[in-house]
Amino acid sequence: MVASVRSRANVFAALALDRAGEFRDDDAFIGLHRAAETTRFLVLRADGRALVDEARRSLRALTEAERAERVPLAVPTFLGRNEHAAWFAVGVEADEDAFAQSLGARWMDLRSAGLALPAFDAGLFAYARGVLFWQTRVRFCGACGSPTVLLSSGHRARCTGAACGLEHFPRTDPAIIVIVGWRDACLLGRQPSWPQGRWSTLAGFVEPGETLEDAVRREVHEEAGVTVDECDYHSSQPWPFPSSLMLGFTARATDPAIKVGAELAEARWFEVDDIVRGLADKSFVLPPPLSVSHRLIEHWLRETAGLELSALANDEPWLAPRR
Repeated sequence: MVASVRSRANVFAALALDRAGEFRDDDAFIGLHRAAETTRFLVLRADGRALVDEARRSLRALTEAERAERVPLAVPTFLGRNEHAAWFAVGVEADEDAFAQSLGARWMDLRSAGLALPAFDAGLFAYARGVLFWQTRVRFCGACGSPTVLLSSGHRARCTGAACGLEHFPRTDPAIIVIVGWRDACLLGRQPSWPQGRWSTLAGFVEPGETLEDAVRREVHEEAGVTVDECDYHSSQPWPFPSSLMLGFTARATDPAIKVGAELAEARWFEVDDIVRGLADKSFVLPPPLSVSHRLIEHWLRETAGLELSALANDEPWLAPRR
């Protein structure tokens, strides 16, 4: 399976949308699409939750008439188009609950949406959340402190300072996440805040002047003391919590000796039987399918032992249920 196919299996990564970036500064193009009957407006509130239907099965987007009536002052951000509609995003800040109730809708957070909504809806939600979050962080110029104005239908901000005029663009922070193998075992770690039994692959942000492969080697050594030589790209996943891009890798260790660093409470090698038994007796909890970490472990099990994780995974929650 090629990497592009693996990526599309990741949550938030199957967004079939023409972003039409070359038209973001074309006022006629944007105006025409905003006025179209088929155009829809995704609504997000300040905490990043999106409006969904009452059954929580799809986004509850607004028509242009509904937008003009209910959020007339919100400036829409153009997201893109597909064969069915053009898509915009708008933010609401006041009376969010009353707003949702008046439309027979509810609010949903992005993590829940990733597992509950169709792939297109989840991907569109992630895209909109990332852009709108960036807009809240670029209201003032980071170089001179002057106010900024949004341009390119929400995808560019320009400083209004006469002596500055710096342009700002949406930020994406690349992070590697890796499943490391040694013979017939894989390396997993546990953060200090996690309960006993919860394990995941290792991850970390890419530093300036660093290749992705160097980031893999550095992070694995910093977190677990394990030396990695070869590594291969697996797949990627948008991860707007708030603005990351997860870049998944597989890797092989050349020295399996573990020396846990400051970021982990524990790291250890798991053989296939360890995972199978742990899942069966519920003493072993893996990341949910929301995360590319789940896909990396799934890939390792399939390649190492011909096992499908979906046939083994238990129903123990990764996070405690929210009240």
